[in-house]
Amino acid sequence: MKKYVIIYLFIFFPFGSYGQITKLPEIIMNIAEELAADDNDPEAVAIYIERLYDLAENPVNVNSADENEVSRLFFLSDFQIKVLTDYVHSSGKIISVFELANLPGFDKETAEMMIRFISLDAKMKLNQDSVRLRSASLTNISIKPGNSDSTSLGSAWKILSKYKFTAGRLSGGFTIEKDPGEKFLTGKSPQPDFLSFNLAFRGSGTMRKFIVGDYSARFGQGTNINTGIRSGLSLTSPGYMSSKDEIKPYTSTDENNFFRGVAAEFDFRNLGLSLFYSNNYSDATLVSSGYSENYIENFYKAGIHSTSSQLLKKDAISDITCGLNLSYNFNNLRIGLTWSEDKFSLPVYSVENDPENIFDFKGYRNNLYSVYYNSFIKRILLYGEFSTNEYRKYSFVQGLSFRPSDRLTINFLFRDYSAGYMSFHGKGPGSSSSTSNEQGILANFTFEAAKHLFISGGCDNQYFPWLKYRCSIPSWGRKKELRVKFLPTDNLTIDASYSYSYSMVDSSQNRGIPQQKQVVTRSIKGTVRYALYDNLILGTRVDYKVAGPAVSKGTLLLQDINYRFRYIPVTLWFRYCLFSTDDWDSRIYTYENDLLYSFSVPALSGEGTRTYLMAKWEIKDIAELRVKYSTTSLIKGNSNSADTDEIKIQFRVIF
Repeated sequence: MKKYVIIYLFIFFPFGSYGQITKLPEIIMNIAEELAADDNDPEAVAIYIERLYDLAENPVNVNSADENEVSRLFFLSDFQIKVLTDYVHSSGKIISVFELANLPGFDKETAEMMIRFISLDAKMKLNQDSVRLRSASLTNISIKPGNSDSTSLGSAWKILSKYKFTAGRLSGGFTIEKDPGEKFLTGKSPQPDFLSFNLAFRGSGTMRKFIVGDYSARFGQGTNINTGIRSGLSLTSPGYMSSKDEIKPYTSTDENNFFRGVAAEFDFRNLGLSLFYSNNYSDATLVSSGYSENYIENFYKAGIHSTSSQLLKKDAISDITCGLNLSYNFNNLRIGLTWSEDKFSLPVYSVENDPENIFDFKGYRNNLYSVYYNSFIKRILLYGEFSTNEYRKYSFVQGLSFRPSDRLTINFLFRDYSAGYMSFHGKGPGSSSSTSNEQGILANFTFEAAKHLFISGGCDNQYFPWLKYRCSIPSWGRKKELRVKFLPTDNLTIDASYSYSYSMVDSSQNRGIPQQKQVVTRSIKGTVRYALYDNLILGTRVDYKVAGPAVSKGTLLLQDINYRFRYIPVTLWFRYCLFSTDDWDSRIYTYENDLLYSFSVPALSGEGTRTYLMAKWEIKDIAELRVKYSTTSLIKGNSNSADTDEIKIQFRVIF
């Protein structure tokens, strides 16, 4: 009991050393939502928020004209990074952030997004040799009152605790998480259900970075290695297609998609070298063959271990991953090579009599080889990547970004992922959750039609040459979107969009060989944000959605109020939302303001209301307390309602 008490005190009472707090504007949440709006990864918002906070605490020195430094602005495209560094080389340092809006490939909206994350001081240098220690910690606790499950092993509380420190060139930290229903301490040697840690060193010479512990990595377009930010396809934000190579300390909470070991980055003038080794455990479902050792039937990626059967899947196998990346920069051309190998402690076998699994990976090892490039030719950016495995199954990505004028950007992206290609730690640009069994071509544009008026749109055609989830024949799909954004003043933003989606799925109405039905979804969304005063922001959103073939309809109307008191350090967020949908097919997703490094994207279905109130209290210059209460009320028959409540608390300290 004494040991458990000490562990709880260690988590819930943050510790640190001398340092300073950085006040971060609430616009970070809006930017993260904008970046992740078209991403198919549900945790994309949390990843974007974390990266944005890192940038706010360590602004990018854009006048350094160093591509490695400027590329830390991950939301910029390779085209924009190249234009920015070339401009500083040829014209000298940038004096004003609004000077950025006049560069090719930039506009007022992009410049305003960058303001919070850059410095124009050409002499700015991090005092990396200082021994001064700065640290920060936060603890999140959330509970849904009345939502208890007798089959769960632990309490219904969700707990997240993070700690991070920096001291000159050295940094590190840890992350602890317990999901609802899980035990806080598990295993023969009791430890939190999820525990992640890292220690990193950043150099300025040949060795650029060295990491021990947990880290993420990405190279090229990510078809071989990508455990960082996913490469989602955006139909209306074509600038977010960067192919930056990087290894970073891992601070997220996905329990299966990260590396645990050592990694290093080296820089020999124009030649870059990255080496990585990982020996991590992964969740999996094991099956006994009856006459030999167990084998892996499938990988369990949910990360929830609230029942005895789920707990058996936790860390069931070991995964040893190693590899290297070589890249070389010419004047306007960068090429790279990547090799990686995965070795599992048990073999992977799929169900032989299921046609959908014919091309699934089988065996112990998976070797992947990749070559990628990007090249600038005046106003054209070309980029691509080709990856293959030992069985000659491949993935191919080819993209083009073209700027015929400073106000117009046109993009094309073609991808071809064969059904037998499998990357356990990769995710290339595409519409599905894996880099496999997909062909497609995307085209989109952004156009500054007039001052403060931006029009963007795109179309993505997809073809799946083999069977996939919920569709037992080769199928195809299409997505289209058109968006208009008007920024007449700094206080007013008007945003309207129309989206169309077509897909094919199996029909469950008939027995025997399933027939396919065509699912068509159309939606219209309008948003208005207005800063009535410098401390009061109002936001209104209207959604209308129609989903077929049953012609299911959904509507949503919400009102946001963000108010910051003038004489006390308290900020309030309030939302009242009305929604009505015919069924689950016409559900509507809404982003919500939430705790730091957290996200909330409820799917609203049925008829009811969604309301939340969140308060932030800044305690002098060293701490911050956030409390959020949210409730969803669904109207049942006879005017009865079913309420679902949730309470979240966060305490953050920076020393």
